[in-house]
Amino acid sequence: MDGGSGCEPGGPKTMRKKKLCLLISTLGPGGMQKAMSLLAQYFTSKEDVEVHLILYGISKKIFFKLPETISIHKPNFDFDNESRFISTIRTLLFIRKEIKLINPDVILSFGEYWNSFVLISLLGFRTPIYISDRCQPDKSLGFFHDKLRKVLYPLAKGIITQTNAARDIYAKMISHSNIAIIGNPIDNRDGNSSSVLRENVVLSVGRLIPSKHHDLLIDIFLKVNMSGWKLVIVGGDVAYSDVKSVLQEKIRNLNAEDRVILAGNSNKVDEFYRKSKIFAFTSSSEGFPNVIGEAMAAGLPVIAYDCLAGPSDMIEDGKNGFLIPMFDDNLFVEKLSELMGNEGMQAEMGVNSRLMISRYSIERVGMQYYEFLFG
Repeated sequence: MDGGSGCEPGGPKTMRKKKLCLLISTLGPGGMQKAMSLLAQYFTSKEDVEVHLILYGISKKIFFKLPETISIHKPNFDFDNESRFISTIRTLLFIRKEIKLINPDVILSFGEYWNSFVLISLLGFRTPIYISDRCQPDKSLGFFHDKLRKVLYPLAKGIITQTNAARDIYAKMISHSNIAIIGNPIDNRDGNSSSVLRENVVLSVGRLIPSKHHDLLIDIFLKVNMSGWKLVIVGGDVAYSDVKSVLQEKIRNLNAEDRVILAGNSNKVDEFYRKSKIFAFTSSSEGFPNVIGEAMAAGLPVIAYDCLAGPSDMIEDGKNGFLIPMFDDNLFVEKLSELMGNEGMQAEMGVNSRLMISRYSIERVGMQYYEFLFG
């Protein structure tokens, strides 16, 4: 039999799979990288999609588990910062070469600093390119990068933002008619959490960086001054930073070592979510705060600053937590105290959290991406 058709005459036709190429600079332990890995898992579960991943940044280490069916493409050279210009050109040529070989139907690029680079790298290609920015939408990336975005982003087939605020800002900042609002997929952490004995713990999760304002959270918690409760902060310092030692000194000076715990980085964050009763978040700069979604999925009420993008898309004030105007710490103290002192409110808001976060399930978010990319 002639193998050209791949099927018997009159039989079912072999479906040609849609080729999706994902581009990201690194798959380290970040919210954007985790979201992309979850989306990659979703797309590989689709019978009509073939997934390719191009990983092209300085670090080629893959932090998150990916399905074996994903084709991973990495340059066979290291990015040399001492010869940055040459390494950048080599990376640009690598991306062009791989895209030509893969010949995808759709390209999806992640990373506010790298999306412009991808668009430059693929100038002249006719393949539709979609880009996804994950940072605080009004955040300046510096004069050069801001200008590049305004010039290059209109060349993309579509732009994916994570929140309503981000979509409004991008609509004004960039001349583009195809902007979608799609949040990050959130892991379902429900599991057997209802059978775990929760402790009197106010939990916060996030890198120890100034914009998270852990110092203010410590002050707020201690002002509530409720016996038997602890504040646990999970997260570590970032490179070239030593915020942890500053926070430790603050805790010592306040004689609060037995009430405020800096747990550091942990690969078992799920356990902290399951054992805590309340999630508190004092960040002032977010794109889409995954940790709020993870806390909600674990059945926690959330109290957070209402920063520009993120919390207001996830928290319905008074239903599954409280939104606090930026730096209104007196109100934060009042609402946190109310929540800590009312187990019924904790339980009711926790149930609402689980129900409301289902809108960000991997299946629902994945389908939104699928329809936007392949519509």
